[in-house]
Amino acid sequence: MRLVFASNNAHKLAEVREIMPAGIEVLSLREIGFEQDIEETGTTLEANSLIKAQAVAEFVKNRPLHIDGIFADDTGLEIDALDGEPGVYTARWAERETGMHLPEMETYAANRQKALRELADKTNRGCQFRTVITLITPGKTIQVEGVVRGEMTKEEHGQGGFGYDPIFVPEGYDKTFGELPAEIKNNISHRARALQALVEQLGHVA
Repeated sequence: MRLVFASNNAHKLAEVREIMPAGIEVLSLREIGFEQDIEETGTTLEANSLIKAQAVAEFVKNRPLHIDGIFADDTGLEIDALDGEPGVYTARWAERETGMHLPEMETYAANRQKALRELADKTNRGCQFRTVITLITPGKTIQVEGVVRGEMTKEEHGQGGFGYDPIFVPEGYDKTFGELPAEIKNNISHRARALQALVEQLGHVA
């Protein structure tokens, strides 16, 4: 089975390929020649995930690419004490505040610092990561989600992962995603759980 993952994010792509079972080939947007910027205009994770999947489905429709399906994800960090923020704006949280567009790694760092600032006077540091995946195959559109609960730390720990990983401790662990080995994170993360739900759906679609 050949699926297109609607992303060129190298970190996410590596994570997805690590999690997907043998027999499912995952192609990036770059590998199918998709070079458009997809404007994520949705106000929910579900809407943005669907927008991305639909854009790529339209692109491959009349091309001889032999694709079995397209899937796209959108992930949000939902912090309890901030009424679920940043949610759909997770990836661009600091950028929305400053108006400055930074390189990827600097954006990650700015987002983490903003989270720590926002929670500086909060005793409730509970939060969750939620990933929504939309899968489009001929004649069918499916959405699944994965959630991992945890807490925000008060300072960064670990160099692994990406995004908010160095300040997020998942339930049942005493280390951040930035400290945990990739094989553990890839079993318990929000994206892993969403992908596991996706793989189950692929069995019904096949």
